[in-house]
Amino acid sequence: MSSATTSLRPPAVPLVTIDPYFSVWSINDRLTDGYTRHWTVEQHSMEQRHGMVGLAVIDGRVFRFLGKVDYADEGYEEPEAMEQISLAVRPTSTLYTFTGGGVTLQVTFTSPLLMDRLDILSRPASYVTFEAASNDGAVHDVRIYFDATAEWCVHTPVQEVVWSRGALADQTQVMWMGTHKQPVLKRKGDSTRIDWGYFYVAVPQEGNFSTAIGSVERRKSFVASGEFAAADERSMPRAVEEQTPAMATLFELGEVGAKSVSRYVVLAYDDIFSVEYFHQQLPGYWRKQFATFEQMLEAAIGEYAPIMELTQKFDEQLMRDALAAGGEKYRDVLSLAYRQAIAAHKLVEDGEGNLLFMSKECNSNGCMATVDVSYPSIPLFLLYNPELVKGMMRPIYRYASSPEWPYDFAPHDVGRYPIANGQAYGMSLERQMPIEECGNMLVMAAAVALAEGNADFAKENWELLTTWVNYLRDNGLDPGNQLCTDDFAGHLAHNANLSVKAIVGIGSYAILCGMLGKEDEKAQLLELARGMAVQWEELARDGDHYKLAFDKPGTWSLKYNLIWDRLFGLHLFADEIFEKELSFYLAMQNQYGTPLDNRSTYTKSDWLVWAAALSDDRETFERLIAPLWHFANESRSRVPFSDWYYTLDAKSVAFKNRTVVGGLFIQLLKSLPWKNA
Repeated sequence: MSSATTSLRPPAVPLVTIDPYFSVWSINDRLTDGYTRHWTVEQHSMEQRHGMVGLAVIDGRVFRFLGKVDYADEGYEEPEAMEQISLAVRPTSTLYTFTGGGVTLQVTFTSPLLMDRLDILSRPASYVTFEAASNDGAVHDVRIYFDATAEWCVHTPVQEVVWSRGALADQTQVMWMGTHKQPVLKRKGDSTRIDWGYFYVAVPQEGNFSTAIGSVERRKSFVASGEFAAADERSMPRAVEEQTPAMATLFELGEVGAKSVSRYVVLAYDDIFSVEYFHQQLPGYWRKQFATFEQMLEAAIGEYAPIMELTQKFDEQLMRDALAAGGEKYRDVLSLAYRQAIAAHKLVEDGEGNLLFMSKECNSNGCMATVDVSYPSIPLFLLYNPELVKGMMRPIYRYASSPEWPYDFAPHDVGRYPIANGQAYGMSLERQMPIEECGNMLVMAAAVALAEGNADFAKENWELLTTWVNYLRDNGLDPGNQLCTDDFAGHLAHNANLSVKAIVGIGSYAILCGMLGKEDEKAQLLELARGMAVQWEELARDGDHYKLAFDKPGTWSLKYNLIWDRLFGLHLFADEIFEKELSFYLAMQNQYGTPLDNRSTYTKSDWLVWAAALSDDRETFERLIAPLWHFANESRSRVPFSDWYYTLDAKSVAFKNRTVVGGLFIQLLKSLPWKNA
């Protein structure tokens, strides 16, 4: 039984985190303080509730360790809550430890998102493990009750569901639920839950246990009598809001002493088809290995022990690396960010067998494969599997090379999740982000090439990359009135940080030229980029810092795009620029961080860490990112890790569950020797 603890109180705790639909969190300090919810959580809304309940019956006495028994909220006296004595959020697992009745109970939620094992990462299966041991020297009779509701497979509780059960070849018991109408890939948008496919609870054939499908009202009967109603209800289809159906399991652990006893369930989701990609419906990547969902479940259960070992080793290594790279607070925020960054994507293959890693722009309009969402997220994926960055870029390359894309700069997105049939952000010129997206794609292309040690992937898309670098050459030094990735701040002309992106984008293309043997082009472009950097310094200089916009003296901003100049070993910008900016960021720091720029007190967590990573001084880095830890620890905005918040009161402005928190791994990426020395 692990003793891992953490002092960080997450704003929301990841429990089941597989993809943008299969994503359930706790938004409470204690797991017993409220209902578990989908990432689209709104504190007082029932539409986002994805209920689970856990009860421990110890020597006949009923304790609650997960969720709330009552769904009517009508004054029901809940069973006594076990005392939660620790919470540890690790990269792939969340561990709760409880005590009560002379027993210590550890409940572990594991989503095995191992990026070097795409076969495992892509499985829509997550584990909940229950491990009990006596803590008072006595032997105790222990029973563990667990259920999960039909709320997991509907967009809104008015929708009707049906259910069934069966057994796998290894005798694992499986129960499943899904909507009666099954509108596969008919719903798209931002604050949405899946309403097609089937939600599974699988219970391995181990020890003594019972399973049943029935109304959540059965919980109260079990609490009152200790009797588990093993017969399945048959009144279906029925609306989820009417006597909410749940799939329940009762484990009879028997006599438990000092030696721990454990059982687990697998929560899984068969979405049938995951995305529509240019009018072709694609299943999840796991289908590459398994012909049926049942075969996938059998593998998830058969490999339980080695997967738990792999995830534990990975978590420990990542946490050690993060501690060495940036300190305890950095370790904690990376542990919280890891699953969120990955699970905002869906892994599939296109019709030609090419890997696609399709992001959802969660809580910021639901766009799909958004370039300026991929760009901040890539540090995490460059660290552990650059092929996933290529999977982010492929949809953009395909769309940009099609007749449907009319511009000579890179697109913003390829659709609204889960439908990727063309840009959803808008097609008018005013809605585009020309400098932003061209620079992003060029930086990402160079980053992949350096991480892999070859530029083969860039070569496959050379014509587009050349078109985009030419756009930056002609338009990048002094950008026109356009949007950048921080589009919530509105259009801005002469944007100094956007100009940096154009310059490092040109430098990125020069790196690719060198890797492809195009030495003359490399030399010409590096000379161009260096000259632009000199002009930038003159245009942006404003005393002890550099401006937000070239024509606005007295302004400032985080120049986070500079980080690639150092990571790539380009050295286009003088060291003095970094030193002046970092000193200024410290001077402008509020309680919860340095604002994004002078226009507001809000900041972005990803850009804050990128700005901190501009420093080669460990103390400066830790001083700049410490307020981010305090934001996560103290914010009253109980949502999955927000990347846009106010630095005065730690309140989230918007944005939750976004993959951009992968950008927090930039300091860890910086510590590796992959850069172009």
